[in-house]
Amino acid sequence: MVSGPLISSTELANRLGEEPLRVIDCSFDLADPAAGESMHAQARIPGARYAHLDRDLSDLSRKATAGRHPLPGLRALSASLSRLGIDRHSHVVAYDQGPGMYAARLWWLLRSCGYRRVQVLDGGMAAWQRAGLPVESGTPGTQRPSRLPEALRLAPRAVVDADHVAAGLDAPSMLLLDARAAPRFRGEIEPLDPVAGHIPGAVNRPFADNLDSDGRFKSRSQLREEYTHLLGGRRASAVVHMCGSGVTACHNKLAMDIAGLRGSRVYADSWSGWITDPERPVTRGA
Repeated sequence: MVSGPLISSTELANRLGEEPLRVIDCSFDLADPAAGESMHAQARIPGARYAHLDRDLSDLSRKATAGRHPLPGLRALSASLSRLGIDRHSHVVAYDQGPGMYAARLWWLLRSCGYRRVQVLDGGMAAWQRAGLPVESGTPGTQRPSRLPEALRLAPRAVVDADHVAAGLDAPSMLLLDARAAPRFRGEIEPLDPVAGHIPGAVNRPFADNLDSDGRFKSRSQLREEYTHLLGGRRASAVVHMCGSGVTACHNKLAMDIAGLRGSRVYADSWSGWITDPERPVTRGA
């Protein structure tokens, strides 16, 4: 068993080389999709393998209707996990260059498929390097894949679709939390999608608010206090997380789990999927 959704740099350093540990680098740059692999080659945690947001953690062939980062099909995800050396016995630690926005996507996918030993490196590669811990560089060597995991199944309550969101817009039982930065949520800027604004009734919770000044997650008690305030008396299961394309939504889901507020779900298509149907309502402002 693992002690919680997060692992510290010190604890991970003490476990390097253990079986069945699998360290997965999820570094990515939305503006430069090749940058993550380049960063992985330049400096990575020893033994880490690389998961690409577009190729391994998404299915871009579905972009037309399901947003910018549609969920991967379960067969394709299974093949990616095999290449990464992950099987049902693995202890997976995901990281990226810092705040965990991409690592949280892998964490959520694995947890939603029933994997239990999954953690995110608190503070990511930035914290690892600040601690003076070892890194390796160069082209990664060939690593043996795992046996192809048995057929994956996504937990039925892990994800919701646009119809579910639309049906709950006027229902007090659903709390839609949008993880985008406040100016994007308000529709003042929109650097990535063709329509600016947010879904009516959504509440803004920028994923960066989950972090303290050094890029690590806030304490369990502070996150619990902040999210309990947002819940306004609702159960955690009332929360549906979203963002621009279903990536940083997982960061808010992770923060709630750290806080012990479990049962929230993710609208994976998120804003970029919502706006593919011009009949769906859009609003701007706070």
